[in-house]
Amino acid sequence: MGFRRRTRRRGLIAGAVAGGAIAHHEAKKAGEQQQYDDQAPAGDQAPADDQQDQAQYAPPPADPADEIEHLAQLHGSGALSDEEFAAAKAKILGT
Repeated sequence: MGFRRRTRRRGLIAGAVAGGAIAHHEAKKAGEQQQYDDQAPAGDQAPADDQQDQAQYAPPPADPADEIEHLAQLHGSGALSDEEFAAAKAKILGT
């Protein structure tokens, strides 16, 4: 058997193996998607456990010093006028 024939045969075998691997991967993905679809809750509503977890979560309160520093940066860059800066600072300090 000549070199060309062996090379051609190897190419055909490699193509068949790769094609089988691709087909297997696609079938596995389709099966996983079907399994996910079967387990997904009906409708667009989240399960009750998720709703309770979301209701219990509250972000930590912002530090007033950090907020005033941020306002000072905005004021320094010209994004806030003197009046806007004073009003926002008063709101943060609660006065």
